[in-house]
Amino acid sequence: MAAPRKDNVKELIIEATEDLLKSKKLSDISLSEIARFAGISKGTLYYHYKTKTDILFDITDKYLDRQYHDLIEWTGDASKDTSVHRLVKYILERDISTAGMRLHLFYDAMLGNEAIREKLLDRYREFASVISEKISERTDRVPPDYFAWLLLLLSDGLFLHQKLGNGELDPARFIQQTEQFIQEEFL
Repeated sequence: MAAPRKDNVKELIIEATEDLLKSKKLSDISLSEIARFAGISKGTLYYHYKTKTDILFDITDKYLDRQYHDLIEWTGDASKDTSVHRLVKYILERDISTAGMRLHLFYDAMLGNEAIREKLLDRYREFASVISEKISERTDRVPPDYFAWLLLLLSDGLFLHQKLGNGELDPARFIQQTEQFIQEEFL
C-alpha cells in the first residue's frame, strides 16, 4: 500500500477523529488511537497536529465553514424563497442537523478548555453577525441582532433536547410551528 499523499494526511486524521467521536468523548481518545485509526504513524500525526484540540478545531472549522457557505449561497439564490420565516426554518433545520461536533466543543469548553471556549464564542459571534445581516435585509420589524441570537439559542436548545431524547419535543414539528408562527403572527 502506498503512503497517503501529504495533502490527504490531514483529511485522514480528521476523518478518523470524526469516526472515533461518534462513540467516544474527545478526552477518551488518544493521539495514538487517532493515528492507528487513520492508518498513519504517531510521528506523522504529530507532524500535522500537536494536540487533539487542534484536530477538533479543524473539524469544527470544516463543518462551520460549510454551514456558513451554504447559508450565504442559499440566501443569495434569487430563485429561492428566503423570506424571514423561511430563513428561520433554514437556520434551525441546518443547525440542529449539523450540531453533533458542537457537543464535543461544549463539553470541552465547560470543562475549562479556554482555547475551545474562545473559538466557540468567536464562531457564535460570526454566525450571529451574518444571520443578523440576513434578517435586516428581509425585515425591520424586529431588532436583527436580538433575533439572530434568539435563533442561535433556539437551535442549541433544540439540538440538546434532540440529543437527550426528549420525547415531549419533536424538533421538526417545533421548527414547522415556529416558521408558521413567524409567517402568520410575527412578521
